[in-house]
Amino acid sequence: MDEATHLLTVAIDIETIYALTMGIPCPSLPLKDVYTSLLMAFVAWYAVASPISRIIVEGGYVVLHGKKVAIVLPAYKAELTLERTYRSIPADIMDIVLLVDDASTDGTVHKAQELGLTTFVHQQNMGYGANQKTCYTEALKTGADIIIMVHPDYQYEPRLITAMAAMVASGVYEVVLGSRILGNTARQGGMPLWKYIANRALTAIQNLMLGAKLSEYHTGYRAFSRQVLEELPLLANSDDFVFDNQMLAQAMACGFAIGEISCPTRYFPEASSINFRRSCRYGLGVLSTSLQYRLWKWGWWKSGIFNDAPIHKLGGVWYRAA
Repeated sequence: MDEATHLLTVAIDIETIYALTMGIPCPSLPLKDVYTSLLMAFVAWYAVASPISRIIVEGGYVVLHGKKVAIVLPAYKAELTLERTYRSIPADIMDIVLLVDDASTDGTVHKAQELGLTTFVHQQNMGYGANQKTCYTEALKTGADIIIMVHPDYQYEPRLITAMAAMVASGVYEVVLGSRILGNTARQGGMPLWKYIANRALTAIQNLMLGAKLSEYHTGYRAFSRQVLEELPLLANSDDFVFDNQMLAQAMACGFAIGEISCPTRYFPEASSINFRRSCRYGLGVLSTSLQYRLWKWGWWKSGIFNDAPIHKLGGVWYRAA
């Protein structure tokens, strides 16, 4: 019995089917209705027989297009927003969720454990970039094929995780970014004007220097294939906020395909946001990364962040399980 025929014989949640095919929630429908049953069977078959991404369970893990998905939450003082973020992650894909706490002084770790999240804690504050290195190292250990990072400050929309994972699972993209600029939602969501202007200016410069055409490089909402995280020399990157930018430059240097999806954003007091001083420092780091890429591309300079020596690949023992 092939996979399509097998799925015709099992019960499938009509709400999940409807959400996957239409992208919106729907009320529960009685399974007693023969037409409902026929509709469910047809959609189940079509999800297998066509290129539509599908979610099934294999070996106790949720898989999308045959690929296991892990969600990582790099956390720092996220006690007030963690639960809202976690509760908004689509239940049909929420199988592996890891949180890494960067020595928060609030109750982030307690809240994570209360929610049942697999949690890792840095012994001391090591920075946003170091947090991601731990996130990705632990996600790879789970055997995940697709890893999605979303900030636990509820600034980004977690409900888009399924769509982003599907873009990677399709094999079309190895990296997917949740863009605040596509759809013109950044300012509507409360992004300060000075941040918006800086975002647009830095993005224009980077597109020119890197020879790309992304809508933005500065989002903290990202999905990666396993291959990307295994091949990029991530340990050569900064432990600070510029890690994000260096990672995208590395992905382009390695020729990985990058896609984008429009993502609404929210700016509110509890959401994390770097101050003006650190933003200026980040901006200089972005310019430095762009220059390093261009000089490396021309063969004029050997930059450390584009050195793919094994010592720069993920791994390490700078954290402990909570």
